[in-house]
Amino acid sequence: MMRTILVVNAGSSSTKFQLFEVGPAAALLRRLKGRLEGIGTEHPRLLAWDEKDASLADLTLQPDQAATGEAAQAVLGRWLATHLGGPPSAVGHRIVHGGSEFTKPVLIDEAVLTRLEALVQLAPLHQPHNLAPIRSIRSRVPQLPQVACFDTAFHASMPELARRFAIPESLYQKGVRRYGFHGLSYEFIASRLPAVAPEIAKGRVIVAHLGSGASACAMVGGRSVDSTMGFSTLDGLPMGTRPGQLDPGVVLYLARQGMAEWEVEHLLYHDSGLRGLSGLSGDVRDLLASPLPAAVMALEYFAYHTAQAFAALASSMGRLDGIVFTAGIGENAAMIRAMICQRCFWMGVKLDARRNVIHGPRISAPASTVPVYVIPTDEEQMVACHTLALLDAAGAP
Repeated sequence: MMRTILVVNAGSSSTKFQLFEVGPAAALLRRLKGRLEGIGTEHPRLLAWDEKDASLADLTLQPDQAATGEAAQAVLGRWLATHLGGPPSAVGHRIVHGGSEFTKPVLIDEAVLTRLEALVQLAPLHQPHNLAPIRSIRSRVPQLPQVACFDTAFHASMPELARRFAIPESLYQKGVRRYGFHGLSYEFIASRLPAVAPEIAKGRVIVAHLGSGASACAMVGGRSVDSTMGFSTLDGLPMGTRPGQLDPGVVLYLARQGMAEWEVEHLLYHDSGLRGLSGLSGDVRDLLASPLPAAVMALEYFAYHTAQAFAALASSMGRLDGIVFTAGIGENAAMIRAMICQRCFWMGVKLDARRNVIHGPRISAPASTVPVYVIPTDEEQMVACHTLALLDAAGAP
C-alpha cells in the first residue's frame, strides 16, 4: 500500500502544503504542492501544481470562503480530499514555537496539543494559525497520525551565552530567553551543504533566511550556535513589516504615550520594517521597482543591518568559512545580495556579478576568501522527513 505524507505550513495570510509519496529506501517523492493565499483579503486564491510543476488549480475564491483561517482550512480540506486519491498516512505540521520543552518533532495527542496551545503567548500571531489545522483534522479524522515540527528546535544547540538575556534568573527559568526561529529552513540548508558546498559544510557558516520574515543563523558543523532572532519573531534583522532589533525603550515610550497593547502589537508586526520605512510596501519586489527615495532608503537599511548582523555572527563563531542566502529574497533578489555582500567586502567577500544574476549556486568570485552560495530552502520537505522518521520509529503503519 502506498504511503503518503501531507505537510501543512499554515500562516496568518496563507497556507502552504505539499504531498509526498514514500518511495523505495524511504525516498520522499513530491506529488503535489500548493498554497491558499490571501486569507482575510478581498482576493483569496488557491494554487496547486503536480510533481512536474503543471498547474492543478488556480482558483479565485469569494472573500467569505477564506475570510478566516478556519474557513480557508475548510476550503483547502475539501480540495485536498478530491485530489489526494485517499487519506494520507500522516500529516506533518510546521509549528513556529516549541518553547523550551519541545526540542525535537513529536507525535501529537491531546496532551501535546494542550501544551502547544499554552505557548501561544510566546508567538501570538503565528502559533494559533499553526495549530488550527491540527484541531480541524483531529475533529474529522482523529485516528490520523499528526506530527509537530518546530522552528525553534534547531536552535536548541545554542550555547547558554547565546540563549540568555541580561535579566534576572527567575525570568530565564520562566522561559524568557532567546529561542531563534526559521529552524526548519536552516536544518534543510545544513542537510544540503555536503552536496552543494562540501568545502564549507563542516565549517563556520552564516545562513541568511531572507524573506518577508528574515533572520540569520551562525552554524558550526551544521549546528546552530547563534541566531539574530531571539525571544520572538520581531527580533533581529529588519523584515517586511517587522522592525527587527529595536530598543525596548521605544515600546515603553509608546505605552506612556497612551498606545494600547494591541496598537503597539499591530505597529510592530504589521506597520514597521520595510513597509514602515518606505511608506510604500513591505515587499522587496515593490521597493526594487520604485524610484522613491524612501524605497531606496528602506533597501539600504535592510542591507546595512543584515551585513552588520553577519559581522556579529562571525564574531560568535570566531571565523567565517562561508555564507549562504536562502528564502524568497535570498534566493531571488540578486541586487539585495550584492548590496549586502558589498558591505561585507572587508570580511573577504567578493561576488561574481554574472553568477549572482543567475542565482548561483556559487555566486562568489574566485578571489573571494569567503565562498558565497544561494541554496533554495524547503521547509515542507524537512517536515516530511521528520514525520516519516518519527512514524517509522513509532512503528506506525
